[in-house]
Amino acid sequence: MGFESRVLPVDVDAIAPDGSNVRLLVDVSRGGLAQFQLAGGEVSVAVRHRSVDELWYFVAGEGEMWLSDSQSSTTVSVSAGTSISIPVGTSFQFRAVSDEPLVAIGATMPPWPGDGERSTSRTVRGHPPSLPAPDSPAADSAVSTQ
Repeated sequence: MGFESRVLPVDVDAIAPDGSNVRLLVDVSRGGLAQFQLAGGEVSVAVRHRSVDELWYFVAGEGEMWLSDSQSSTTVSVSAGTSISIPVGTSFQFRAVSDEPLVAIGATMPPWPGDGERSTSRTVRGHPPSLPAPDSPAADSAVSTQ
């Protein structure tokens, strides 16, 4: 595999299992890079990956990301400059809390294996499978910053 470069595509390459728009960037044999974008005011579908780890770095927008594994559950406020790790087996869901899109660059390791990778999180530890509405009292009590 040789060197590769790619300019962020204008068109969306795919819709992620969580419902966000995906624009593919570069990849190597052990991982891939992509941009994930969720429209302003939208909430993703809660999902869990079966075999990949992901690292996300938020570049635009404001939002919240809920993460849960067998040990704990948390909701983190995210905005440009926030990074999040999503280890294999972690359930996660995110939302854009303003009218602007929430945008992250994500590294997937190993590269995304295909449609069978994710499962939808229906029953989750410490949190309902959908984030509360941004203006609800539950939203205020569910968010932590890290």
